Amino acid sequence: MEPSSSGSAEATPPWLDLPREITAAILQKLRTVEILTTAQKVCTTWRSVCNDPSMWRRVDIHGSEDTWEMPLDLDKICRHAVDRSSGQLIDISIEYFGNDDLLLYVSQRSSQLKRLQLVNCYGISYDCLIEAIKNLPLLEELHLYYIYTIPETIASIGRCCPLLKSFTLNSHRSKHVVCDLEALAIAENMPGLVHLQLFGNRMTNEGLNAILEGCPNLESLDLRRCFNVLLCGDLGKLCSERIKDLKLPHDSIDDYKFRDTEIISDEASDDDYVSGFSDMDMVSDYEDYLEVSGGEYDSEDELWY
Repeated sequence: MEPSSSGSAEATPPWLDLPREITAAILQKLRTVEILTTAQKVCTTWRSVCNDPSMWRRVDIHGSEDTWEMPLDLDKICRHAVDRSSGQLIDISIEYFGNDDLLLYVSQRSSQLKRLQLVNCYGISYDCLIEAIKNLPLLEELHLYYIYTIPETIASIGRCCPLLKSFTLNSHRSKHVVCDLEALAIAENMPGLVHLQLFGNRMTNEGLNAILEGCPNLESLDLRRCFNVLLCGDLGKLCSERIKDLKLPHDSIDDYKFRDTEIISDEASDDDYVSGFSDMDMVSDYEDYLEVSGGEYDSEDELWY
């Protein structure tokens, strides 16, 4: 008996029969790099879904400390994802890569952005961060992990992002230098904050008092490794009464998301600051600031070196 034509035909992959919205929901579980380099090449249906701007409302691209050894050009992948969003991008996270040109590229094409996270992006300068933030008036969350800033950067962020509710400024700095300038910039320019994380900040009780006065809506405050803050007496009582979720300077960092990143010991010197700058550099740069106060790519084929 001869096999039927239907029996000899190649079976249709089961995923092709899924509704488009379910396919999109499944693909969105993948990371941005996986979608662009693998998933969209599986079939024409997935390719079509991956071209939909709604797939690119959230972009998350992780490099590593050895990013330069990776076979992928993360800069071009990021730009491609931003272009796919067609202005609908609302949430982006960039880790262990990125520079001034990339940040400006993202900000100039993402005016609807509500959340921005930058982690260990040593190629991004504080001047560029200020310029980029000017393009993001709807920003509600900004998380900066080990990004070099000066107080004027923070002040500009507050002025340009009136809707900002959640701010993270985490850094490696020596405890031997006391500096309240960043805390004062937050207090004076971010009155709408609800969540604030200042991991490893060099502020003192004066800076903390200013934040409590300037940010009346604050509900969560992370002060871990802020060893110049002494939460005793009236200040400690005020924090306990006002802040619903309070993490103290000596609290455990076991749940800290980026704890694999080198954390400088309490005895570290100013020269140990991870990005090559000490707190005195930051203060000096801020004083200097007060004194003087588009890269396209050709095609998807260029996502690799």
